[in-house]
Amino acid sequence: MKNKRKTLLLLLLMAATLFCMPIVSYAVSNVNIQDHLTNISELVKGPNRRLLSFVDCGERCRVRCSLHSRPKICTRACGTCCMRCRCVPPGTYGNREMCGKCYTHMITHGNKPKCP
Repeated sequence: MKNKRKTLLLLLLMAATLFCMPIVSYAVSNVNIQDHLTNISELVKGPNRRLLSFVDCGERCRVRCSLHSRPKICTRACGTCCMRCRCVPPGTYGNREMCGKCYTHMITHGNKPKCP
């Protein structure tokens, strides 16, 4: 009776190991691919992973906020929006719709548009 239990336990352990190995190896290979890709461009994590093109947020936000009355605050808000949406509208004012809903629909706690 003890031998049957040990054999059954050993078989279950082997089956669990064989079942989990492909999942672990897939996760390890996926991490290696992600590490390699982040050098080239940014990777969005989550259910629908996709590559996003690299955007130089610092330079684009400096240009966008160059004529603003409060350039430091503008640059900080612009940097947040750029990192989330991967876009900064051209020019120093307006053209917000060119970056899509991500940029236009982001609001502050006071229900004002966040992105300059």
